Amino acid sequence: MALLMKPEPFSREVDRLFDAFFGGETQASARRWVPPMDLVEAEDHFLLKADLPGLSEDDVSIEVQDGTLSISGERSAEHEAREGGWYRVERSFGSFSRSLTLPDGVDSDAISAHFDRGVLEVRIPKPEERKPRRVQIKAAGDSANGDTPTLEGTAQDA
Repeated sequence: MALLMKPEPFSREVDRLFDAFFGGETQASARRWVPPMDLVEAEDHFLLKADLPGLSEDDVSIEVQDGTLSISGERSAEHEAREGGWYRVERSFGSFSRSLTLPDGVDSDAISAHFDRGVLEVRIPKPEERKPRRVQIKAAGDSANGDTPTLEGTAQDA
């Protein structure tokens, strides 16, 4: 004997499962779209990957200002009206903005970006390591102009 269920209770059960799994409301307008991003470190650069399905390079903006890299854009809603049957909108849309602080010394002119099949890749070169600079000690009388720098103050025993 087969058990048949009416669509209405089944629909509420599916809604409950989606709410439990996705943490609450399933209305796209109630959620803010935050595209997932990965930041991977390589030997000489960082690679930021962002999933931006449905967008093109013209829909995305990348800016560097005051040591902060910002990626922003907007995904438009693709709603279609239906008279009857099932209708559910779960894909989020709207504007987004993500920012990250760059390490000191990053050359912002060397940052590059590539967009392919809905994935944005931003390559951020690591800053050159600051190497210690050896200061040469000159003996008295080695000064070319005769001026020898002096240290003022006194040393005190601890």
